[in-house]
Amino acid sequence: MSRFITERLSALTPYTPGEQPKDMVKLLKLNTNENPYPPAPGVAELLNLSESEALRLYPDPDCALFIRAAADYNGVKPENVFPGNGSDEVLAICFLGLCPKGAAFPDITYGFYRVCAGLYGVEATVVPLREDYTVNVDDYSGLQGTVFLANPNAPTGISLPLEEIERLLCQDRDRLVVVDEAYVEFGGCSALPLLEKYDNLLIVRTLSKSHSLAGARLGYAIGRAELIADLNRMRFSFNPYNINRLSLQAGAAALKDADYFRRCRDSIIESREYAMGELRKLGFKVLDSRANFIFAGGHPKISGTEYFRRLRENGILVRHFEGPRTENYVRITVGTRTQMERLVTVTGMILEG
Repeated sequence: MSRFITERLSALTPYTPGEQPKDMVKLLKLNTNENPYPPAPGVAELLNLSESEALRLYPDPDCALFIRAAADYNGVKPENVFPGNGSDEVLAICFLGLCPKGAAFPDITYGFYRVCAGLYGVEATVVPLREDYTVNVDDYSGLQGTVFLANPNAPTGISLPLEEIERLLCQDRDRLVVVDEAYVEFGGCSALPLLEKYDNLLIVRTLSKSHSLAGARLGYAIGRAELIADLNRMRFSFNPYNINRLSLQAGAAALKDADYFRRCRDSIIESREYAMGELRKLGFKVLDSRANFIFAGGHPKISGTEYFRRLRENGILVRHFEGPRTENYVRITVGTRTQMERLVTVTGMILEG
């Protein structure tokens, strides 16, 4: 650590991304919730076009093509959409400027919330999940800080019903609630129907999981026009050209191909239900996931740490989180049916050995 870093940040614990192995031939990568299917055909066609000359020019700072596609996809107006370099950038800007009274989020959730709070000096209230890993909305009553809620939650995959999200919004109409819907397209309950009624709601989405564009780094927020204008005020004060030209076009093309998206999503959901059922038959406790991953553990014969290690020895990479409430579980990205069958087969071999 250099002597130049701000003292407040010297104790910052950064977010730890999932392992990105160099040798993908030997490993089945089920650790970072990437989509197992390629992007929509229109994205490939776009990238095959001659765009190299245009890369000398800055991208559109208004992101008009992508914003229009995202607005149409969600049935809102362009002024209700904010573009981000991945949903992580959207969340970071929220922590930067939309947490005047601090922040509140669950103890088991996306680790980026805690990191952002530390980075921007936002006082955070960490609210424990129930014993069954569900969110108790009543625990947020009386808290003034901006609420960040991943729905479905990560790494549990559990989705909160729409009526519970509405109760959260009604607790304090002067408190902003940011609903992170990174995984909502895989069976979760979107807060989008509440947008017209509640101006204290901001929805965050990403194309990383649902539309196979994790490498393009493309996300967005949906909210009232005044709130979107505030986000743009911060973006244009920090990085007005935040999304590159190719990502903007790729995102628009992916969002427009609804049939391809539905086919891939339905295949992932089918594979998820198969894997959840098979792992339960093998003796694992598997939470009710509505995301593109499974949170499995609690097996009487093998700990989460040991299961993670043995899977890796057998060429399957999953995610393991340290901590008293998560160390006995692993998070498994849902792949194709063939990949999930391999996971189940290898798991059975591990348990037998």
